[in-house]
Amino acid sequence: MHRLLLACALLAATASHSLAASAAAEDVDVTCTIMLDAATGKVLVEEGDCATRTTPASTFKIPLALIGYDTKFLKDETTPVLAYQKGDPDWGGANWLRDTNPTDWLRYSVVWYSQRITRDLGRDTLERYARAFQYGNADLSGDPGFDNGLERAWIASSLQISPREQVAFLRGLVNGTLPVGAEAIEKTRRIVERRDAGDWTLHGKTGAAFPRRADRSFDYAHGWGWYVGWAEQKGHADGAVVFARLIRTREQTKTSPGVLTRDALIAQWPALSRTLGR
Repeated sequence: MHRLLLACALLAATASHSLAASAAAEDVDVTCTIMLDAATGKVLVEEGDCATRTTPASTFKIPLALIGYDTKFLKDETTPVLAYQKGDPDWGGANWLRDTNPTDWLRYSVVWYSQRITRDLGRDTLERYARAFQYGNADLSGDPGFDNGLERAWIASSLQISPREQVAFLRGLVNGTLPVGAEAIEKTRRIVERRDAGDWTLHGKTGAAFPRRADRSFDYAHGWGWYVGWAEQKGHADGAVVFARLIRTREQTKTSPGVLTRDALIAQWPALSRTLGR
């Protein structure tokens, strides 16, 4: 495992503090933080278990956007506009109960919009792209025996990816080397949410999911939280840094594990970025 010791020391010292600041008394473990130079692939930070696969949750929306644009299901940043229908997943609140376009789909992480894309394209097409992207195990079958892959394969189900595989995929997105058209890559980049962190801009997607128990109820005490994407330093020509952070909760949290992960990493970013040796 490649590590910059200074960066790792900083992560160890600050992760608990930043997570506590953003999540109050909520109890989480940072499973992995990994950062690569997008141009060279050089590992800048790798801390924790970054090799084990787990559910991508809503971070799968990034490759799904690429697939959607490449197949022309998605047209641009605001088209198509799809309407919420009775019976669609609605646990995301008011922003899930209205007409939604591609930008709002990613911004509000609207599950039913993802399902419209997956159902239209089908498992064979999705898996073909996932294999071409080398996106984890590329398994869109869903829960064994339930034939629900197009509804939730990416949510605590069959599709699995490691943090290392996440950043490898993101390098392809940033460098424009994934096996899709240049237009699909550019349009996907445009709809990924941007956040400022000091003199950096982070383009990223959160993800959160909860494991199922044997009775198929959800274990809300042990959720996964992701934040993945790429970062660019304002006024610098050093190129992008791709990143992935994965956490696991140890108790039910008031805030989504994905949001906890994003907010903690953004809070740490100005200090962390000074250790990158760039």
